[in-house]
Amino acid sequence: MDSVDRKDTEANAPSVIDRYYTRWYRADMKGKQSEDHCILQHSNRICVITLAETHTVLQNGRAIKNITYQISNGCSRLNNKVSGKSKRGGQFLTDFAPLCRITCTDDTEYTIYSCIRGRLLEVNENILETPSLLLEKPSTEGYIAIILPKFEESKSITENLLTREDFERVVSERSVTQSQPS
Repeated sequence: MDSVDRKDTEANAPSVIDRYYTRWYRADMKGKQSEDHCILQHSNRICVITLAETHTVLQNGRAIKNITYQISNGCSRLNNKVSGKSKRGGQFLTDFAPLCRITCTDDTEYTIYSCIRGRLLEVNENILETPSLLLEKPSTEGYIAIILPKFEESKSITENLLTREDFERVVSERSVTQSQPS
């Protein structure tokens, strides 16, 4: 195999995300248009919560001023500590549990939700120091959190989520609706 063939093969190879994760989507979170979330589900049940590429934060060249995992006075996702094989001690989250709040430079605030039920394993502290990771690499280094659904619920968590094809259909219908004059 010569170097040209190798480069072609590498260019056409799927990314790690596409190879090992199934993408699920939640469109218009809590009825807020274009606040779309993406859930990357691995075959071992672990789910990575990210922003969908259509989320408002990632559009129109927005800049992020602040990201906080402090949900309320008594609840910070940064205080989450897990230990052991069964990940004891992780905060249990419901579908609509807030994970973090993102404030843009125009002072618009967005709340990012878990989208699925499960135990919070980790939050991405790197985006606190480097918020641009969220804008530049939302599916990889700019992820929001990692959640482990209960074993019994691991098959049913996707019932309220959209496949990539369904999500693309929702986004295209949304853009048609927005482009039509009132």
